[in-house]
Amino acid sequence: MNTIAPIVPSPDLIDFLQDELAVSPAAIQLGMRQARNSQTLLPMALWQYGLVTMGELNQILDWLEQRPVPSYMA
Repeated sequence: MNTIAPIVPSPDLIDFLQDELAVSPAAIQLGMRQARNSQTLLPMALWQYGLVTMGELNQILDWLEQRPVPSYMA
């Protein structure tokens, strides 16, 4: 059976979600569980389950776009 290891969101992303968008820790935990189950990224899972709005999803994606690419992905 082929399984893909879940992508663990960075602490910076978690901080952004909580500090800038006021996403609760419980919503983040639910989003992480759903992201793992559906093999998608946390921001998409949060949006798909109504935990962030489309506008907030765009803010998250804009924030991620501004982040430097981790060295292991370059």
